[in-house]
Amino acid sequence: MRGKVVVITGASSGIGRGLAERLAGEGAKLVIAARRTRLIEELADVLGPLVVPVTADVSHSKDVESLHRAAVNNFGSIDVWINNAGTGVYGPFTNTPLRDLNRIVEVNMLGTMYGSHFALRRFKEQKYGTLINVSSFASKIPMPYGAAYTGSKFGVSGLSDGLYEELRLEDFPDIHVCSIDPWVTDTPWTEHAANYSGHEIVVGPPDDPLKVIEAILGLIDEPRKNLEVGKGKAAAIFGQLVPTLSKGLSGQELKEMIESAPAAGLTSGSLHEPVEEGRAVSGDLRERFEQQEEL
Repeated sequence: MRGKVVVITGASSGIGRGLAERLAGEGAKLVIAARRTRLIEELADVLGPLVVPVTADVSHSKDVESLHRAAVNNFGSIDVWINNAGTGVYGPFTNTPLRDLNRIVEVNMLGTMYGSHFALRRFKEQKYGTLINVSSFASKIPMPYGAAYTGSKFGVSGLSDGLYEELRLEDFPDIHVCSIDPWVTDTPWTEHAANYSGHEIVVGPPDDPLKVIEAILGLIDEPRKNLEVGKGKAAAIFGQLVPTLSKGLSGQELKEMIESAPAAGLTSGSLHEPVEEGRAVSGDLRERFEQQEEL
């Protein structure tokens, strides 16, 4: 990775932060973006002078344009652009305010579209580059009590597939479009997600975020159109073989997980404003899930 210029959105915690730490350690030049200015500035200070922090809300096209400009102005080119920023909402669709449902689409779908637009324009000028869009297992298996999230990730995967075909037809052999579908992952997403279920978010069994980080690093080395990660592989295969049964089972299991979890208040999480909580690569979901399973 030494010398590669990599743009990472959603870099203040979770998978984005883990990618930044790994890539900086391998000598990459990074432009890291998130809404939480102080956190990404502190991270850049720790990771070294080849890491440029940019405050950006990916749902605003001007912020994404500024992110693109920062990468080119500082490093002259972009080798890899990772659209990692995303958010979620948990709970019954009709209990969730439309303002929050809209926000899911703005961040997950439009944010990915804006990032893809500026990245691919640069790549076409350079005649090379790799775009990696982080989708979800929910783009293969619809998730009840997360319908807006499911819809947004179907959109991310559809956008990525369409762009893949477009670049192939336009004969850009050195420009790659990849999408990756992680399973439920133990990052601080449970602290950031909106929650209208009336219960704590305790779902899984969750994967270690290092699995997703390693998979994304693998796509930089060997790009491919789509990659399922961790338990998402089995879920995708099962969903393709017996789609009706898998959707019923996953939905029923999720409903039971929600109802058995401890009570919690309703919250819009960090959808509209960043929160201080949740700054590490990993969260506490695996521990809480194991505790809940023992009850």
